[in-house]
Amino acid sequence: MEIPSSLLSLSLVLLFSFALATSADVHENFVQCLASHSQNATSISQVIYTPNNSSYTSVLDFSIRNLRFLTPETPKPLVIITPSHESHIQVAIICARNHGLQIRIRSGGHDYEGLSYVSHVPFFILDLINLRSVSVDVESRTAWVQAGATNGELYYSIAEKSKTLAFPAGVCLTIGLGGHISGGGFGMILRKFGLAADNVIDARIIDVNGGILDRESMGEDLFWAIRGGAGGSFGVVIAWKIKLVPVPSIVTVFNVSRTLEQNATMLLHRWQYIADKIDNDLVIITDITRVNSSEEGNKTVQVSFISLFLGRVDELYPLMQKNFPELGLVKEDCREMSWIESTLYTAGFSSGTSLDVLLDRTPDPRISFKFKLDYVKGPISEIGLEGIWKRLNEEEGAAARILTIPYGGKMSEIPESETPFPHRAGNIYHIAYGVILEEGVEFSNRYIDWTRRLYSYLAPYVSKSPREAYANYRDLDLGQNNDKGNTSYAQASIWGIKYFKNNFKRLVHVKTVVDPSNFFRHEQSIPTV
Repeated sequence: MEIPSSLLSLSLVLLFSFALATSADVHENFVQCLASHSQNATSISQVIYTPNNSSYTSVLDFSIRNLRFLTPETPKPLVIITPSHESHIQVAIICARNHGLQIRIRSGGHDYEGLSYVSHVPFFILDLINLRSVSVDVESRTAWVQAGATNGELYYSIAEKSKTLAFPAGVCLTIGLGGHISGGGFGMILRKFGLAADNVIDARIIDVNGGILDRESMGEDLFWAIRGGAGGSFGVVIAWKIKLVPVPSIVTVFNVSRTLEQNATMLLHRWQYIADKIDNDLVIITDITRVNSSEEGNKTVQVSFISLFLGRVDELYPLMQKNFPELGLVKEDCREMSWIESTLYTAGFSSGTSLDVLLDRTPDPRISFKFKLDYVKGPISEIGLEGIWKRLNEEEGAAARILTIPYGGKMSEIPESETPFPHRAGNIYHIAYGVILEEGVEFSNRYIDWTRRLYSYLAPYVSKSPREAYANYRDLDLGQNNDKGNTSYAQASIWGIKYFKNNFKRLVHVKTVVDPSNFFRHEQSIPTV
C-alpha cells in the first residue's frame, strides 16, 4: 500500500522533532549533572559552552586545524567543556558516563581525521586549551607540561630557562602535546634522541572512574600504553613529565632545493642510501612539491633538502662532503643559529621573526588536507621516483606535498616493544604525502582520490605484511571501529596492526583492564576484548 505523501512528511517531522528533543534532553541533563557534581558550580559553569552560548561557535572553530571538518554538514558537539582545573575533567567523565555521551578530547586540534572534535553519535568535546602550563627544571633537565600546551609553548618555555636544552618534538608549532606525545611525536632531532614519547618519564592521567593517576599509581602497563598508543583510548592525559635533552649553543641549518632539471631524481635516490646512516647529530629531510619550471608554461618537481645539524658549519661541511657530495652544498648555503631559532627556521618562518610567534596557537594560513604515511625499508629506484613525479603532474598534484623523514640513529637503537610505536630498526625513512588546500578552496573528493591513487602506486616500494602506518597520521581508509557497540579484535586489527604491529595485542589487553566498558572510544580507539 502506498503511503500518502502528507502522512509521510508528518512522520518525518515528528521523528526529527523527537530526535531534537532527545538531543536537547541529553545535553540539558548533562549540563545539570556537571553543576550538581561540581564542588563549585559557578566555576564549572564558566567553562561550559552549549549551542545557545554566543561563544560556542568561536570556541569550537578555534582549534579545528583541518577545514574539511568545518562545514555545515559536520556533526557538532552538544556541549564543549574547556576545563581550567582537573576536577572539571573528573566531573565531565562521571556525567558523560551517566548520560551516555561520547567524549572527544582535544589538545591542539590536529587530528588528521578530525576525531578529536567530530563524532557521529551524541558527544561533547573536552577541550584542554586552558590546561597548558609548562614548568621547566634546568637542574634536573626535566619539565612538567600540561596536555593543552603546544610544541611552540613548550619550546618557548625551555628557551626562557636554557639555551642548551631542547625537546625532540615536532616541527609544527601549534600541535597540542596531549595528542602529539600520545602517538609518538617525531621532529628534527629524532635521530639523536628518538621520539617525544621516548623521553617521557612520568604522566598524570584521569581514568574512566575519575581517578587521577601518576606513573606509580597507574602501573607500568598503562604508562607504556599512553606513550605511543595514540590518544582517546585509555583516559585523559593531563600532563607529561618529560626529559629535556642537551643541544649545543650553536646549531647549523640549510635548505637547498633542486629541480628535475638539476638532477633532483638522482639526488633523492642517493639520499636514500645515506640519510639513516650519517652522523646522528645530522638530519636531512626532504620536502617535495610541483613548481613552475624555468621554461615558461612548464611544470617541474622540486626537492628541497632541509637539514638541522647539532654543531657548527665547520663540522657539518666535511660531513656533507664525505657523505653527500652530490648535493653540492657550499658553506654559504648554511646558517648558524641557536636551537630555539632553528625551530622557527624549520617551521618556515623568515629570519628575524620574534620568538613570540612560538606562543601563537593560530596557524596561518588555515588549510584543509588529506594525508597518508608509509615506511620505506629499501631505496625506491629512480624509475619508481619518476612514477611519483608522473602523479605530481596530474591536475591535483598542484596542491600535493610529499615529505620524507629519515630514521636510523637512536630510532634504530630502541626496541620495537619499548613503547607502542614499533617503527624502529629496518626503516630508512617514512614518506608522508597528501594534498593541502588553503582556506576558500573547495576540498572535493578528487583530492582524496588522488592521495589514494598515490597510496596504491607506492605499494611495491614500501613496507609489507603489514603495510605499516603511523597513528598520529590517522587514516580512516585503513579501517575503523563500529559507531555503536563493541568492535571485535579481528575488525580492529585491520588498522591496529598497521599502526602498532605486534604491540597492538598488548594495547588491547591494557585497554580491557583499565576501561572495560570502552567509555573512551572513537573510530580508531583501542578496543576491549
